[in-house]
Amino acid sequence: MTQYLLRRGGQSLVLLLLVSLMGYLILHLAPGGPLSQFVLSSNMAQEDIDRISRQLGLDRPFVVQYAEWLGRMLTGDWGRSYRDGLPVLQKIASHIQPTLEIMVLSTIIAALLGAVIGIGGAVRRYSLLDVLSSVGAMVALSVPTFWFGLMTIYLFSIKLGWLPAGSRITIGDGSVGDILHHMIAPVMVLALVETALWAQFMRSSMLDTLEQDYIRTARAKGASPARIIWSHALRNALLPMITLTGLQFPTLLGGALVAETVFSWPGMGRLFLDSLEYRDYPVVMGILMLSAAMVLMGSLLSDVLYAVVDPRIRMD
Repeated sequence: MTQYLLRRGGQSLVLLLLVSLMGYLILHLAPGGPLSQFVLSSNMAQEDIDRISRQLGLDRPFVVQYAEWLGRMLTGDWGRSYRDGLPVLQKIASHIQPTLEIMVLSTIIAALLGAVIGIGGAVRRYSLLDVLSSVGAMVALSVPTFWFGLMTIYLFSIKLGWLPAGSRITIGDGSVGDILHHMIAPVMVLALVETALWAQFMRSSMLDTLEQDYIRTARAKGASPARIIWSHALRNALLPMITLTGLQFPTLLGGALVAETVFSWPGMGRLFLDSLEYRDYPVVMGILMLSAAMVLMGSLLSDVLYAVVDPRIRMD
């Protein structure tokens, strides 16, 4: 186990290095550069722009800029925002909680609903429930997340007036109940797509498990259908779901970005888009590296949990 973790840790560090290099290069090659906002939003003289460029170190070669940025990042200094001068870590920390709120809640809801729907579809194969869940999953996976978000706002906010159209709190309130009320719409949109994925994977995994020899043996011994499903099949069918949980991080982050934009949710996705628009490269790189690290950690954690749940798996 220790050797496996060390090997995976080394691979993750190499991947993070490559991600940082590619991300920094793409931002460096973007038209206009980080000072384009100063040029477009003010009538600054060229001398002032050159002075700011020297202060930010943007006049130096790409290799030098990247090496200095990487060195500072490894020491915990992720730089300062071009927009307001605040430390990048402080800006990300102020936005990560809202993102985790909707991501964690939507994942729990999707996992529970998807497991129930998937198990029901596998046990009652080709039944009305199975057909409806399969068709619903295809629709949910085919329609863009932003469309679901816009339809949710139109139906539940504009027409019915049940849910807020956006933001995280009501001005002057900010209580736990108020935050939960605002969370319903973005969580519902994220959970809808995730439930479809969980249901399809759970159905497929359960069908494969029900075809195993030990399930036939349990039936031959007279075990009840409920005991076969809940005591014998479910545990083994859940094993692939552990891997799915780790691999869902990229999907969740992407879906959260869209949902936060549609619902004006002040999370990392909204901060990422605002920083891209403003060419706030230190913040963009900080979010990129944190997201990449979360994806790699999720993948590693799913592998470890898989080995813990199934003793047959050896991590050498």
